Amino acid sequence: MAIVNNLYFLALLFVTLIVALASADDRTKTVEFNVKPGGEVHTFSEKMREYECSFTYASQGGTNEQWLMSVGLSDDDGLFSCSVWRPQGKSYLFFTQFKAELKGAKIEYASAYSQTAVGGQRDVTLREDEFTVGDSTVTHKDGKFRAELSKLTIIGRTRHDEL
Repeated sequence: MAIVNNLYFLALLFVTLIVALASADDRTKTVEFNVKPGGEVHTFSEKMREYECSFTYASQGGTNEQWLMSVGLSDDDGLFSCSVWRPQGKSYLFFTQFKAELKGAKIEYASAYSQTAVGGQRDVTLREDEFTVGDSTVTHKDGKFRAELSKLTIIGRTRHDEL
């Protein structure tokens, strides 16, 4: 029963966030960036007010891929979201590592995907043993992560308190 309640809460939280984000353009931002192979560690970050999302990775194979990062803030400033994904669906790069970090918010929900829903395909989540979720980070697990990443979705509760 607790699992059903948690899933219900997460679904409600996600729907509330999407509705809130869709209602205010100044509360969302989507930017394009290149994911570069070559084995070097790269970081891409985006801020919204005092909140920040950063995506750090290293990948091999292929050529640069265009990815997107969206950050958003709910109407009440209570939730900060970050999504990082390849809009064409499955990435052809081999990710040797990844970490996404929220600054100014504590993670309430996070998921990672090896494939995104594009062109009749469906989202394919990573196995739970491939990544770990902390208070502010989502990170690959050494020895378990199978090097496939196409999307990360994170929702965090801000430290914004009502007076």
